[in-house]
Amino acid sequence: MKKIKKEIRILGVDDAPFDKKDKECLVVATVFRGGNFLDGLLSCKVEVDGSNATKKLVKLINKSKHKQQLKIIMLDGIALGGFNIIDIQKLNKKTKLPVIVLMRHLPNLKDVKKALKKFKDFERRFDLLKNAGKIYKMNIKNKFLYFQVAGISTKQAKEIIKLSSTRSLLPEPIRVSHLIASGIIKGESRGRA
Repeated sequence: MKKIKKEIRILGVDDAPFDKKDKECLVVATVFRGGNFLDGLLSCKVEVDGSNATKKLVKLINKSKHKQQLKIIMLDGIALGGFNIIDIQKLNKKTKLPVIVLMRHLPNLKDVKKALKKFKDFERRFDLLKNAGKIYKMNIKNKFLYFQVAGISTKQAKEIIKLSSTRSLLPEPIRVSHLIASGIIKGESRGRA
């Protein structure tokens, strides 16, 4: 990736609140210019605790009219709809776009592994988590944020995260996707991404 432009096109992805009895979960993706301007909105549904998140995101992104402008994908966590874990290496490869996974808190892998054991394919799911790579830590607005990357250097990822975190700890594309997704499902936006 060359020099990071101020209005780099970022796709921020977050899932909506859901109930464990739901079969599917809404996913909202906003197209942003840097951390300032909303340019577009995409959505799809993934299975709750399923295994189709990667496939659904690849299809959503590759068929979008915004695809040619996009330079980066940002995910609020590595899973959608509970434990529908995204293969970020595959997402990067199939979309030809770098991926940044953001987390407010460092995940406790022992607890995650324990929770995954309820699934028949828990080893595959845990392998997806491990294959996502190292978790990095950075300081934003005097707080810590954690991230993983695929197809981009940590230095460039940090630069893009800082550039797009204009109103909160998390980048605007993720924050706004969260607000829209929760507003659609709950009738009003709630909580934080």
